Amino acid sequence: MVKRLFWVRHGPTHQTACTGWRDVPADLSDTDAIARLSAHLPADAHLVSSDLTRAVTTADAIGGARPRLAHERDLREFDFGAWDGLHFDTITARDPNLSRRFWEEPGETAPPDGESWNAVAARVSATIARLMTDVPGDLVAVSHFGAILTHLSQAGGIAAKAALSHRIDTLSVTELHLLPDGWRIAAINHHP
Repeated sequence: MVKRLFWVRHGPTHQTACTGWRDVPADLSDTDAIARLSAHLPADAHLVSSDLTRAVTTADAIGGARPRLAHERDLREFDFGAWDGLHFDTITARDPNLSRRFWEEPGETAPPDGESWNAVAARVSATIARLMTDVPGDLVAVSHFGAILTHLSQAGGIAAKAALSHRIDTLSVTELHLLPDGWRIAAINHHP
């Protein structure tokens, strides 16, 4: 039996600074895009989101009659620690070597007081594994750029740096299928 996971990135935030665990709202004014997104997703899939407002309100907007699960803190974006709220040029000037390693060699490198790629991948993948076991049928998970990419990397056997080359736009769908022998990637950054 195939179970499908539909990753949905939350609506746009219009942030120009690094945004991780800062709780900023999503702009959900494009009701046509939200309607297309909701129509594209299976009507009977269970729906979960991270507990950050931008993911919760996006899930509310596309929810319809889908069974809603409790918010999952472990589906949050990267914790960018001391970098959260800073512009990328400020981060580069402040921590040039660390910021370059963080983006060019994702793995164990973390921002000051923040999380590494590997830490995010571990918490996200463990949560998705639990949900895919516990939830009957398909799952829609409304989350964030980093959470989606780390799981895509692990599930698809894609190196972290290669995964970072993928676009994950707001209100896009990345679809994965869980088969008895593992994950298969069906779509990345699809716009219904």
